[in-house]
Amino acid sequence: MFSEAFTAWLLQAETPSIRFLTMQKLNAVSEQELQQVRTELDECGPIPSILSRQVQAGSWSVDKSFYTPKYTSTHWSMLLLSELAVDSTNPHFRSGADYMLSAALEHPLRWFEAYQNDLACFWANLLRYALKAGIHDDLRLDAIVGLLVDNAMRSEWRCRYNYKLPCAWGAARALWSLAALPPYSRSPQVDAAIQSGLSFLLDEYSLVEANYPVHEGGKINELWSRLNFPLFYKADILLVLRALAELGELSQPGAAPALEWLLNRRNAAGRWRGSNPFRSRTWQLGGQEEIDRWVSLQAALIVEYT
Repeated sequence: MFSEAFTAWLLQAETPSIRFLTMQKLNAVSEQELQQVRTELDECGPIPSILSRQVQAGSWSVDKSFYTPKYTSTHWSMLLLSELAVDSTNPHFRSGADYMLSAALEHPLRWFEAYQNDLACFWANLLRYALKAGIHDDLRLDAIVGLLVDNAMRSEWRCRYNYKLPCAWGAARALWSLAALPPYSRSPQVDAAIQSGLSFLLDEYSLVEANYPVHEGGKINELWSRLNFPLFYKADILLVLRALAELGELSQPGAAPALEWLLNRRNAAGRWRGSNPFRSRTWQLGGQEEIDRWVSLQAALIVEYT
């Protein structure tokens, strides 16, 4: 579906992660070629740069807490590494996931107790990169999955940080993380939570119009209708479509306007223009063309699913 020129442009990326994902997802190559680029991920580019700031405990040396500063402390670094296609068996990445599970669930401040009815975005992101680290059978994940299910089914996606209104960011992040669960571990309750999120994002409201509940005088966040990389706790149309693709739900009627919107954002060269809204606050990921490549790759993968 995509031209050789489009694929060649992606493969010209300075970032090994983009080249690796392009070769793995869009371009049939030999296992030897793929492994060569996989080796580069560990040797150059943003992955080794980010991991070089990790300390022995599994946290990051820049931490004020695992959540601050945004967006270079442990939680955000782990989320970004998972997006960059870090090797799931990387011991440093796994130690970061273990650290975060302990810090969030067992920390003296008791994050789980304090925020168990809120911050679905935080818990969803933690679940996403913990699953990426390959620790699917860790019992601590059950508590996080249960919290997301509860947020969907009992709280109906409400969050105190959205004025106790249902939060589209939280629902989007939850779908994105629950999509990463192995099929064997998706209980009927998880399936119900996924259906709740789909109904909220696609049926009750419009993904393109983003007419989700906001407080009086509130407005749609400007990032929703951009193509962003990376995003951290926020969400946009692209992230929702990525989640739908992983769930096999792009055929939902409510997704059709968003898919048309995405295709219409493609320029004459067959590429998409990206935005890096937190460029000055997170790890260096290259210039504008690299961000264009990131969102173009993600958009192309969605189009491939349809």
